[in-house]
Amino acid sequence: MTTEQIQLTEIRDQIDHIDEQIQSLIGQRAACAQKVADIKTQGGKVEAVFYRPEREAQVLRAVKARNTSLLPDNEMAKLFREIMSACLALEQPTTVAYLGPEGSYSHASVIKQFGSSAHPVAVSTIEAVFEAVEKGQASYGIVPVENSSEGIVKATQNALINTSLKVSGEVALEIHHCLLSKSESVETIKKVAAHPQALGQCEAWLKNNLPWVELVPVDSNALAAKMAKSDMSIAAIASEQAAQLYQLNVLETHIEDQADNTTKFWVLGREATQSSGEDKTAMIVSISNKSGALLEVLSCFNERDINMTRIISRPSPDKTWDYQFFIDVLGHQEDDALKAALEALHSKVAYFKLLGSFPISPL
Repeated sequence: MTTEQIQLTEIRDQIDHIDEQIQSLIGQRAACAQKVADIKTQGGKVEAVFYRPEREAQVLRAVKARNTSLLPDNEMAKLFREIMSACLALEQPTTVAYLGPEGSYSHASVIKQFGSSAHPVAVSTIEAVFEAVEKGQASYGIVPVENSSEGIVKATQNALINTSLKVSGEVALEIHHCLLSKSESVETIKKVAAHPQALGQCEAWLKNNLPWVELVPVDSNALAAKMAKSDMSIAAIASEQAAQLYQLNVLETHIEDQADNTTKFWVLGREATQSSGEDKTAMIVSISNKSGALLEVLSCFNERDINMTRIISRPSPDKTWDYQFFIDVLGHQEDDALKAALEALHSKVAYFKLLGSFPISPL
């Protein structure tokens, strides 16, 4: 045996020993998770809430803070995300409704937020995601809220106004679109199908590279991939995962017009989320069309040094030329400063709805 072979054998033996230790510790963690389930349910006698977004965010932040390994912080956190997902499944399977079918970007956001041991539940529309959670058909839902290049998702915005659900988490997903088809050449493509948001995100690329095609908006990119599977004249804008699922050729990659194309998703649940120490709070307010009305709203936060991270306006459905504002700020609704700001806000707006407070994602 050469010196190199001896060294490799020694290192592999070390790896095997470390793997045994890791496996044993994961087993111990799973046993603790089972004990948590027994305590929460009193031995199976009562129902309990097992997924706590604030607790998971705190654990993942701690993982990143103490990481001194060669692995990047985010990669280490992803590993723990999967361990936590498997352990949570022992306590109670987490069902998550999303805009399907399988292979959509919403599906990818479920895996990123809840891990591979969650049970994704595909539905056909964004409105159906809300309905599934409201009716108890899923524990949580994930919906797209905003894209960095195409802006807000109107269907989500409309549904948020009337729902009783709480926003309990936020997921940012980098979106890299591919052109998929059963055909092996773009020259044979007559139609390109995709969600309207995806068509908008690839508008310039499509005009420059496929000026002859008919654009077909559909409910999801994964649905477009299913259409492309059955018709060689149709191409879909979707993910590489969709190409694998629906056995399509990847004709082009990274066809989005902006390289940093990102979509923000919100997690919807029935319970309010407690403070994690690093949170956001989302709300909807409606103000009258009068001088200084918006300034009065903004001053509630500015006077208390509360940072606003997002404000989006839309015409009010109730009165012409009045506006609704979707506002996100840093902090939890139970923080003293933000609590005071929200109390002051009530007297300055015609309508107020608190959508929820949720952890800033460690991932």
